[in-house]
Amino acid sequence: MGKLVEFDIEFDKNKVVYSPGESISGTVRAKLSQAIQCKAIKVNCNGFCGITSKENDTAWTVEEQYFNSTVSVADKGTLKEGEHVFPFKFLISATAPTSFEGTYGRIIYRVRAFIETPRFSKDYTAEKPFYLLSLLNLNEIPDVWGINSSEVTQQFSYMLMKTGTIDLRAQTDMKGYTPSQVIQVKANVHNQSGKSTGNISASLVQRVTYEMKKPIHDIKTIAQVEGGTVKGGKEMEWTERIIIPPLPQSSLAGCELIKIDYYVKVSLKSPEVALTLPIHIGNVSLSKKQRSTKKQEAPPSSVDAPDSKPSSSSSSPSLPSRPAPKPAPRPTPRSRMSSHSTPSAPPVDYHSGAEGGDLTSEDLNKRQSQVVLPNAFSYAPGLLFPHNQQPNGPAAVPQGTPGASLYPPLNTGGSVAAPFILPPDYGTSSYPQEAPPSYNESCNT
Repeated sequence: MGKLVEFDIEFDKNKVVYSPGESISGTVRAKLSQAIQCKAIKVNCNGFCGITSKENDTAWTVEEQYFNSTVSVADKGTLKEGEHVFPFKFLISATAPTSFEGTYGRIIYRVRAFIETPRFSKDYTAEKPFYLLSLLNLNEIPDVWGINSSEVTQQFSYMLMKTGTIDLRAQTDMKGYTPSQVIQVKANVHNQSGKSTGNISASLVQRVTYEMKKPIHDIKTIAQVEGGTVKGGKEMEWTERIIIPPLPQSSLAGCELIKIDYYVKVSLKSPEVALTLPIHIGNVSLSKKQRSTKKQEAPPSSVDAPDSKPSSSSSSPSLPSRPAPKPAPRPTPRSRMSSHSTPSAPPVDYHSGAEGGDLTSEDLNKRQSQVVLPNAFSYAPGLLFPHNQQPNGPAAVPQGTPGASLYPPLNTGGSVAAPFILPPDYGTSSYPQEAPPSYNESCNT
């Protein structure tokens, strides 16, 4: 580096993850072997999103700026030999979205330092990224409570002349999850034909949409579980679990260029029958206490019904007329909820549609463990993923599945917070593709 031996940026307390509206502070350190002339020393902090139509390209087609601030920490003069320290501090925008790194776009935050020198001299620069986390609280998403279900009926032909019908119903126990939680998947298959079906499977799918003139949809199967077949004329109930690996949150609030969606896809290989169950992945898990509080704050309207009409005894003509008594103090309305919290999933022995067919375990002739596909993760680099880490969920991660280096728990007022996780890059993935025309139709099934 010549005269400049060292030039770097340090954040206070070595912090790398920040929240919107928080301040970021640190120092710029310069070590010189000889004195140099400088016009100014400036520090810049900026955040932006860039997307492109080429895979893993940084020549952005469209950009979106969130904030861009510059301060001057030294004026024109001579920077003497030795070590110099220049402090800085910036305020991060309160509406900035969470950091993200994908195949066709990124949300980037960084601090840069510049030593501007006189004309014809070499300028010096240093840069250091940081990451932003805007917590997605699942309890604040509308209509997130309860079971997530869907069904589809499809006719098909086999042996040229014969036709049959497949009824497929599926559900997940919730509509919102955090990493390391388990999705409970239940499916009911009624095979109204004389031919056995192919294997049933359930997949956790991620779709990232990059909003350009012609949007690009980056679709990846994150994890998959597989079951058995259904014999002709039989009805089968199938249950499985999918462990959610470290994944970015569903919503990048504040970003207009990148959208993230997740859904569980339940399908049969033959005949080809499939349905999708949209879900949310956030940072703060659903809380039964918050759900109970919301229900108690909005008591049923039928409690007020007795006050809308006079009682029959007061309007009876056979009784002598007398002054109306003073109204008694109105008791506090009682909630219709029982003392026990309503479960967010059906009991273990519940079988949707069980009354309509013969359910046997003999039809489940094949069952596999969850498969987490390689190259299934993207997003911000910088954190290690140690192997053989066990999740907090009831099921174990198969060997070879990457764990996660987690941040300390966050204070979320009683709810369980999933730490911010930055999975490694998957730039070599072969999954990115433009969404087929029938994709939206399948999502609305």
